Amino acid sequence: MKTPIQQRFGKGGPAFKRPSHRFKVKLDYSNLEGKGYVEDFVEATERTGVLMKVKFENNTEALMLAPRGISTGSVIEISENAKPTPGSVLPLEKIPDGTEIYNIEITPGDGGKLVRAAGTAAYVIAHEKDGVKVMLPSKQIRIFNPKCRAQIGRVAGSGRDEAPLMKAGKNYYRMRALNRMWPKNRLVKTKFGGKEHHRGKSSCVSRNAPPGAKHGHIAARRVGRRKR
Repeated sequence: MKTPIQQRFGKGGPAFKRPSHRFKVKLDYSNLEGKGYVEDFVEATERTGVLMKVKFENNTEALMLAPRGISTGSVIEISENAKPTPGSVLPLEKIPDGTEIYNIEITPGDGGKLVRAAGTAAYVIAHEKDGVKVMLPSKQIRIFNPKCRAQIGRVAGSGRDEAPLMKAGKNYYRMRALNRMWPKNRLVKTKFGGKEHHRGKSSCVSRNAPPGAKHGHIAARRVGRRKR
């Protein structure tokens, strides 16, 4: 019997990890400070979002995640007193309610961890005593440390899924660049060995089975139609 998909996901392994050599840069703005200008845009095949090349006034250059609507020559600021313009980085306590943000820090100074996929954005809901309430793209409301920073705007590339792929081969190479498991077979095929959406064997599972293996009838007393 094959291991269920969710058990293999939990274990990890090469089939579910993105190799580090595919990433051009680590999107970390913890060591950046000051005002900069967008010089160019870089397409990264290992990411869904677009990167922008920013040159700061102290002649340092860095790649950052580009927001929607930005163009070459736009000003990017990274400071506590920065204006909330697209792409700029400032603490959550300085960002007004209702503002779209992305690339949010989980702990102050980690350089941004959350909301980095193309077309995604979170919203600042309220500033309270225990922290800043932020609604993530999953609609989950999470409270962050007011000192955590974030970029202003929505990640560029929101229309990437609008054009049809037309062929399965295109989707294969697209998923391969992201090192995502594709295609995913139906569980009725992988778990029960059936075809045409019918199980090929019994779907009864023991009550003591591990959580990932509990598919079908769990500790069923009886299955099928009742005999008269």
